Amino acid sequence: MEIALQQIVNAISLGGTYALLALGLAIVYNIMGLINFAHGEIMTLSGYAMFFAVSAGLPLPAVAAAAIVTGMVAAIAMERIAFRPVRGASGVTLLLTSFAVSAILQVSFQNLVSPRPRGVPLPEVFNEMIEVGGLSIGVIQASSIAIVIVLLVLLVVFLRRTTLGISMRAAAQDFTVTRLMGIPANSVVATAFAISGLLAGVAAVLWVAQRGTVDPLMGFTPVLKAFIAAVIGGLGSLTGAAAGGFLLGAIEVLLQAALPSAALPFRDAFALLLVIGVLLVRPQGLLGRRSERA
Repeated sequence: MEIALQQIVNAISLGGTYALLALGLAIVYNIMGLINFAHGEIMTLSGYAMFFAVSAGLPLPAVAAAAIVTGMVAAIAMERIAFRPVRGASGVTLLLTSFAVSAILQVSFQNLVSPRPRGVPLPEVFNEMIEVGGLSIGVIQASSIAIVIVLLVLLVVFLRRTTLGISMRAAAQDFTVTRLMGIPANSVVATAFAISGLLAGVAAVLWVAQRGTVDPLMGFTPVLKAFIAAVIGGLGSLTGAAAGGFLLGAIEVLLQAALPSAALPFRDAFALLLVIGVLLVRPQGLLGRRSERA
């Protein structure tokens, strides 16, 4: 029983990180129809912000704040410089633009910082364990779960209770009509990118805290899996994107525990097979609308 509870905690912790990244992708997609594969580089940039902040001797709250602010600023700058000039272009153009931005940033990280992983030492308290009813939970895992829950609640409140959040929901339904109603398009799109950058920054803090290093390709794999998670849940649904993140995390943890050691290197392949099985039953995703199948 304790082992099962431990695996559930692991799944929620990992799935929460995927959920944050999937939400960042889904928010931008819902408004612009753009799958921003440069989202991973925003996460990497936030990781490097942590590295430089720790190197400067800043306290942990300042390190986390530096990562989150860096993610938000990077996302807003990315929208203004790279995506706004091609906003009215085809989906293929937007997709190629995101790949180009991703490649440019990866090469910049390799040449301007280092192609090798850089250690980001955090306080020893993160290596401690919390005992809850005989269950040992790492401080990082407990913090990750708490942060993800708080962020998801705040995001729901923002989207449902604030004028700008309601404007973003309206733009997600029909961006053209929303603009005709007098809602400024630039503000809505910039806010969507800022939120995606904030979520990427928080995900970077959680990811680096668990792994202790940052490298030029740090954000590639998590965001690729977050995209898969968003597709599982339904790319046109924010709730679905978050649910897909938790589901993918649960699948990976389950396979990690269940597969024999010889098959562990193929864990991601088995996870993708299960994802394909889900999509065969629900092509539009778990919570996606049928109109989103394309």
